Amino acid sequence: MDMHEWGQWALLMVSAFGAGVLNAVAGGGSFLTFPALVAAGIPPIAANATSALAVSPGYLGSTLGFRKELAAMDPRVLWREAAIAAAGGVAGALLLLVTPAKVFSGVVPWLLLFATALFALGPAIARWANAHRGGQGGQRGGSARGIGLLLVSVYGGYFNGGLGILLMALYTVVGESELSRVNALKNLCSLVLSLLSVATFVAGGLIAWPQGLAMMLACTLGGYWGAHWSRLLPAPWLRRGVIGIGLAMTVAFFLKQA
Repeated sequence: MDMHEWGQWALLMVSAFGAGVLNAVAGGGSFLTFPALVAAGIPPIAANATSALAVSPGYLGSTLGFRKELAAMDPRVLWREAAIAAAGGVAGALLLLVTPAKVFSGVVPWLLLFATALFALGPAIARWANAHRGGQGGQRGGSARGIGLLLVSVYGGYFNGGLGILLMALYTVVGESELSRVNALKNLCSLVLSLLSVATFVAGGLIAWPQGLAMMLACTLGGYWGAHWSRLLPAPWLRRGVIGIGLAMTVAFFLKQA
């Protein structure tokens, strides 16, 4: 490899490690992996799919961390939520597969802007959701809960940014009263739709395998160290850093279109 190729690989590995750290502490890791893959010459649609693969191990760890809360829930609710998330994740991934490359490139800056806004407004969205909490209880919610979960899952399968915030807001609004349950359901749905969407991307031939596998390893290592560093770094600083990265990447992609 020449120096340019070494530089691209260094960028990918550093971004993946940083994404693992961010996802363990504050979220927003895709703001690093997706732009890095595009900068390394991966077409935007393939970069989006490969980025989803790179950050996917974190969802398994997060879900296992809430296994006690999940075990205490009605299995019928968990199966229903998982099935809806799976259907939405596959639908979003299939939508990406049929999106023309030029169209997706035009949508990317808006998706980044939306995801950045979601992350920035996350605490305010949580407060609003708590104020407008549904009154039907945590295991109800009816058709509104199912439809909302399906729509959020389609978005997550298409473009992962801000997914966790949307899921947490949804579950809070439909009546989940305990934060631990909200987090457990959010992580379960994120894991299921991530696995199914990545499997769809694999079947569609979108994954850049050498980059994706290497970034999965770096992201997992970053998540391990991020769990340790989260005790040392002030969360508000990290949130501001993620927002700054998101805005910088949004501006860069808008300028690239100009």
